Amino acid sequence: MPFHAATLHLLCGKIGSGKSTLAARLGQAEGTVLIAEDAWLSTLFADEIASPKDYVRCAAKLRAIMGPHVAALLNAGLSVVLDFPANTIESRNWMLSILASTNAAHQLHLMTTPDEVCLARLFARNAKGDHPFAATEAQFQMFSKHFVAPTADEGFNIVRHGVEEDAS
Repeated sequence: MPFHAATLHLLCGKIGSGKSTLAARLGQAEGTVLIAEDAWLSTLFADEIASPKDYVRCAAKLRAIMGPHVAALLNAGLSVVLDFPANTIESRNWMLSILASTNAAHQLHLMTTPDEVCLARLFARNAKGDHPFAATEAQFQMFSKHFVAPTADEGFNIVRHGVEEDAS
């Protein structure tokens, strides 16, 4: 089997921006594991998440165990697509702490999808009913207020994705 450097793929973008779609595509690469926050939260904590405060509490529990696990996968030579939102400086600092205990490469995929496209996708996703969480427009606006795009001084290798790339 040819050697490839383990890579941690991180995703930053608003609800409906295409993060999970890109994550699924990246996760198809050989030697790569996809870990999706929504799947874990909905399985472990679905009956406990009724508000953004609940999400923050449950997500913190998940991150506490997932950080060392992701580091172990990377140190074992597997690449990881971490489909957790890298939407705040705090969440990205957690992700940097994972990288600090590995020799893995990384890419922070920044989704630059306009809000109106995100909302249209959110409404379509909600109508299909196949996503574990059906966010409302008010929740989209509330979570979007906390969105902070990464900057170069945070130390990430940023890969930008626009709507054109999302559709492919």
